[in-house]
Amino acid sequence: MAESILVTGGTGTLGRLVVPLLRTAGHEVRVLSRHAHAPGDGITYVAGDLVKGEGVAEAVAGVDTVLHLAGGPKGDAEAAGHLVRAARAAGVRHLVYISVIGADRVPLGWFRSKLAAERAVAESGIPWTTLRAAQFHDLVLTMAEKMAKLPVLPVPGGLRFQPVDAREVAARLAELTLGEPAGLVADLAGPKVYGMGELNRGYLKARGKHRLLMPVRMPGKAGRAYRAGENLTLDGASVGERTWEEFLAERVR
Repeated sequence: MAESILVTGGTGTLGRLVVPLLRTAGHEVRVLSRHAHAPGDGITYVAGDLVKGEGVAEAVAGVDTVLHLAGGPKGDAEAAGHLVRAARAAGVRHLVYISVIGADRVPLGWFRSKLAAERAVAESGIPWTTLRAAQFHDLVLTMAEKMAKLPVLPVPGGLRFQPVDAREVAARLAELTLGEPAGLVADLAGPKVYGMGELNRGYLKARGKHRLLMPVRMPGKAGRAYRAGENLTLDGASVGERTWEEFLAERVR
């Protein structure tokens, strides 16, 4: 008998890629979303708000596995807490979470929130799996698009990224969700490390634009952490195949 799986954030960038993989594997999928959606293609939707704790108990009722993808600029720790309590009460057997590389090393509020959510999952009493991934190509593209609107692009020295393709992350998450609980698994990052200037130049070249890039210094503890590469993966990580250049060739016309 196929297991039922709840996906939080199932309508987001990553969720839209993971949900079809779980359906193809023959599983019933329920999606927790802030807005109501009509059911279709073997997917049901439950309206709720994880940060406020609304609709969460209804969402987890009767499911075997929870894949927690929902996240935002703030409130991740609170959302994870509400989800964990409801999942534990519902008898969920496997809780899978997507986090970010450097959650335990970069002194920024969003990273700390992701780490707090990781801890909520690990201390839930539910068998769990957590995957830390690098920033998606999609996020880097959004950053590059916004910066390209400026006449001069500030480029923080030492700020590096190892962006990964969201489809590769989705495939790994589907594998983990359908597998046995594994705790904190190897990071997943892209195949190449880029300086911020390289990423911006790649985008500008793909769009046929020209901008002046101005080196700047990122101050404080966060600046030191980035210059030390604390947002990059450590040895033993899994590495994707799709590069930033390949992503741009497909997405930017």
